[in-house]
Amino acid sequence: SSLPPAEREKDPEYWRRQAQETLRTALRLQRLNQNVAKNLILFLGDGMGVSTVTAARILKGQLQNRKGEESLLEMDQFPYVALAKTYNTNAQVPDSAGTATAYLCGVKANEGTVGVTAAVTRDRCNTTKDQEVTSILRWAKDAGKAVGIVTTTRVTHATPSAAYAHSANRDWYSDGEMPPDALEGGCRDIARQLVENIPDIEVILGGGRKYMFPKNASDVEYPQEDKHRGTRLDRRDLVQAWHDAKPPGKVAKYVWQRRDLLALNLSRVDFLLGESWHPRGAGGCKTLRVTVCDAERCRGGRLAGGRIDHGHHEGKAKQALHEAVELDRAIGLATRLTSAQDTLSVVTADHSHVFTFGGYTPRGNPIFGLAPMQSDVDRKPFTSILYGNGPGYKIVAGERENVSAVDFAHANYQAQSAVPLRQETHGGEDVAIFARGPMAHLLHGVHEQNYIPHAMAYAACIGSNRGHCNNAAGRPTAATAAVLLPFLGLLFLLC
Repeated sequence: SSLPPAEREKDPEYWRRQAQETLRTALRLQRLNQNVAKNLILFLGDGMGVSTVTAARILKGQLQNRKGEESLLEMDQFPYVALAKTYNTNAQVPDSAGTATAYLCGVKANEGTVGVTAAVTRDRCNTTKDQEVTSILRWAKDAGKAVGIVTTTRVTHATPSAAYAHSANRDWYSDGEMPPDALEGGCRDIARQLVENIPDIEVILGGGRKYMFPKNASDVEYPQEDKHRGTRLDRRDLVQAWHDAKPPGKVAKYVWQRRDLLALNLSRVDFLLGESWHPRGAGGCKTLRVTVCDAERCRGGRLAGGRIDHGHHEGKAKQALHEAVELDRAIGLATRLTSAQDTLSVVTADHSHVFTFGGYTPRGNPIFGLAPMQSDVDRKPFTSILYGNGPGYKIVAGERENVSAVDFAHANYQAQSAVPLRQETHGGEDVAIFARGPMAHLLHGVHEQNYIPHAMAYAACIGSNRGHCNNAAGRPTAATAAVLLPFLGLLFLLC
């Protein structure tokens, strides 16, 4: 129609036609895609709760000069959606370590622990013996697939580390962060486990290189800055150890800046490790799409990430939501580079945040704008976006700060919160799971979070549950899938 959107929406037939098209699309989903997944892609938006997804959708539309609410994120267009229960075995509101163990290793665990069972107590090295659990990345490796991790945080952060590490404390990045009793007990730091546990991960891209180098070693990029110096007490150079662990004849490349990555002839590179201090890059958001393209060049993996979690913890909703939009652009690029016939793509979050937006805002209200009314208690305006707790709690002259006196649209503005905290906390509600591709219909209702890797492994005929691969009607056998699949691109979207 040539009518403007506001006029089209006044016609009830507009909504009826839209609903009927949606119905036809839903009916087509009765023909289930039961192929073996040749590729798996897991996008993980750290802290991307449902309220964040909705606000990011509106922001995406408003960045395109539209009202925003009618916009569609790339993940919105995945045909199957489920909810994940995110609690840890000892926590109603979870952290990123226990949740990562769930959606990567398939078992729930205690908060603060990665790649271990719930029998392990945080900080207690002596509880970890024989309690390690392996991840879907390891299952893929054991099936002869190529795998990768791409993250915009440090590669030793809780979210990616559950893919390869087993630790009683998510913060044991290097031995320099470990207490003496843990070192004496034989526990290994996470950076060392990155190099030793699964030495043949094809692609590792992220940040946090200081944990790979001897204590006080100067950083290659910032040699004058003490905070960037190496942290390792064992004096090891783990990048060199990573090189040394590769089989003879294989080419392993280490890069620490984008130009070196783009200069590589990736057809001649078997293993790639890229670590920087600023994985987001000077341009911030643009790096996400660049990372997807770079990972695509690296044996077909497709992934990027956004630091949604960091923005929310600081109460900086603008940063968090722009990160979520960039994550969604990366998802769109990966969707265009793959086929739903052979690639299972899953988008989810580890947990939510106490982030909300409301205040009876009118249609098209700027997502970072004010509610249309003042409080009927303190007679002051308020922004639509608010936090349940966090650093945005401010009292001026004994009263709530008048937000009209500050630049609430600034990137560093900390939205008002109900309870003062230096860092805003996670939220405890369920998070969404979006799925597209072979066996995506297995993600269909309300699930425990640890179900996710089991469903993905079933789809790809990897892991322990493979009986269906040889006799399921209409499904290629596991052997056929291996012939069709030179690699399995398993990549994690993290923030």
